[in-house]
Amino acid sequence: MNKVFNLFDFSQKVNYKNEILAGFTVAMTMIPESLMFAMLAGFPPLVGLYAAFIMGLITAIFGGRPGLISGGAGATVVVLTALMQLHGIEYVFGAVALAGVLQITVGLFKLGKFIRLVPQPVMYGFVNGLAVIIFTAQLDRFKETTGDWFTGTALYIMLGLVALTIAIVIIFPKITKAIPASLVAIIIVFALVYFFNIPTKTVEDIASIEGGFPPFHIPNIPLNLKTLEIIFPYSLIMAAVGLTEGLLTLNLVDEITKTRGNSNRECLAQGAANIANGFFFGMGGCPMIAQTLVNLSAGSRARLSGIIASLTILIIIMVGAPVVGKLPIAALTGVMIMVAIGTFEWASFKIINKMPKSDIITGILVAIITIITHNLAEAVLIGVIISALVFAWESAKRIRARHYIDENGIKHYEIYGPLFFGSTTVFTEKFDIDTDPQEVIIDFKESRVSDMSAIEALNGITKKYHEAGKTVHLRHLSEDCKRLLKNAEAVIDVNIIEDPTYKVVTDKHN
Repeated sequence: MNKVFNLFDFSQKVNYKNEILAGFTVAMTMIPESLMFAMLAGFPPLVGLYAAFIMGLITAIFGGRPGLISGGAGATVVVLTALMQLHGIEYVFGAVALAGVLQITVGLFKLGKFIRLVPQPVMYGFVNGLAVIIFTAQLDRFKETTGDWFTGTALYIMLGLVALTIAIVIIFPKITKAIPASLVAIIIVFALVYFFNIPTKTVEDIASIEGGFPPFHIPNIPLNLKTLEIIFPYSLIMAAVGLTEGLLTLNLVDEITKTRGNSNRECLAQGAANIANGFFFGMGGCPMIAQTLVNLSAGSRARLSGIIASLTILIIIMVGAPVVGKLPIAALTGVMIMVAIGTFEWASFKIINKMPKSDIITGILVAIITIITHNLAEAVLIGVIISALVFAWESAKRIRARHYIDENGIKHYEIYGPLFFGSTTVFTEKFDIDTDPQEVIIDFKESRVSDMSAIEALNGITKKYHEAGKTVHLRHLSEDCKRLLKNAEAVIDVNIIEDPTYKVVTDKHN
């Protein structure tokens, strides 16, 4: 029977100490980020924390990837900012729930697997651009709540505490790896600030995190076509951005852990979590790459850490706000800077001389777009399109034709390489219609007809041979190519030489 919860799969070795400590660490880094994203979009602060709890818990239990952390991510929140300004929070809740329905639809139709088509150069660019974004985002932590940069003593204190955090994260693993270095750094810096009464920016300076359990609430919006017209575009974009970012994160975790997640199951879990957000005062979200990397670096490889992180956030909202509110932002900033450094694919510099120029350009372009726009989905989409065009161009140059005349005076053209829209021009230049004999065979044993442009190219060649009073036969077409030509009978009329079907020697017979 298939295992549903890896947490309870006792054949899986789970380090419970690492999972619990990683969960605490993730919760500490997620709280200020969720608060800032919520305030950035104009939402009440608790809406961000509720999203972190709901998204984190549901996806940790039901998601397609142990170790993946979800919450109120900035990528999806930014999409909803305009809707909040124009129509208010109730329409936001409706849009979040509808986005969840769309994500579940993607999972049910098993469309999540298409994220596997993202080429490696695009992933390099995406990850490196993401590392730069995580790093530069920490610069905002050096600002007052008024938006002015720290100066004088406040700046020196902040820099000193960040430097101390980074030093602990680097040095502590050399002493022991029993406890996540990032959690140790947060505790030590917190203790210094608290007991020595050091004046510095804390979590409570951003917003209050005190509240209760997320209340059930049906979005107070009219259930009519007008409402759907308002929220559907936002829901569609949010669902697409969330799934793209989530499945890219899943791919990244696959590479780090050398295991494989289930992309369609992740789509279903994200959708369910967003629907719950819409009815429990959450702003929705998706997997958070930075927190996922914090989780993995703390040693987590199972679902327990995500569950612990979510429950920790809920407990803090309900009873622990006075303590966690005193947490220095400098400690969290230092941890996130180390996450950015660890995220960057430094190995990409070592292999850059061994990569094709097109891959190098694609990777750099994706990184630049990621950094400039902060739209990870858009950057990856552009990278995939560029990679596809480069592939099409390279494939177009590889089509070749070997020709000879047999003992019966029939000329054979043996085609090598795919015949598709990019290679049709080169393909048509291979034929010498005027000097060819009366009968010609075009052999596709090492090729295949791929699209309508290929059919049109064949149509053009056969028409020219027909006008010259000569006959063309197509040979060794695969079954899918024959179906393609049969569907295009209105466009092209060719003679196909039927080949006998041979049984494979390994076929089993009763």
